[in-house]
Amino acid sequence: MIKTGIGFDAHRLVKGRRLILGGVPIEHAMGLAGHSDADVICHALADALLGAIADGDIGVHFPDTDSRWKDANSLNLLSQVVARLKIRRARVVHVDAILMAEAPKLAPYRQAMRERLSRVLEVPLQCVSIKATTLEGMGALGRQEGIAAMAVATVEVAAED
Repeated sequence: MIKTGIGFDAHRLVKGRRLILGGVPIEHAMGLAGHSDADVICHALADALLGAIADGDIGVHFPDTDSRWKDANSLNLLSQVVARLKIRRARVVHVDAILMAEAPKLAPYRQAMRERLSRVLEVPLQCVSIKATTLEGMGALGRQEGIAAMAVATVEVAAED
């Protein structure tokens, strides 16, 4: 059976934090505020995958009230989500994500993001799509106050015996 899920995440940009997107360190004057490393693309993908198998969201599995997840590497969180899929006899088929940010320019980092995510998701590179767009100066994201990501995941779930 094929199932889909949708995920979204947004974090505020702040000084004094590293910017990590898709597991890749990005050169930028600010990073994203959050309990973990605040990697919005990993968080959106995790929520999309969890949604596809109706298994809550990252807030349920990795709450910001739990010190175990303080400054956690979001690629590791995403890997744990993939493990949850396996328990449910599901596997990732394809993911598609879009980053929404005025700056920095993300095109130079896209391939590295796809490569890291494909390894963690255990899918071929051609099954990971990453796009980026600006908001043309509109709203909080357009004023460079934060970065957001939206993701869609396709998952195949094995039939019950």
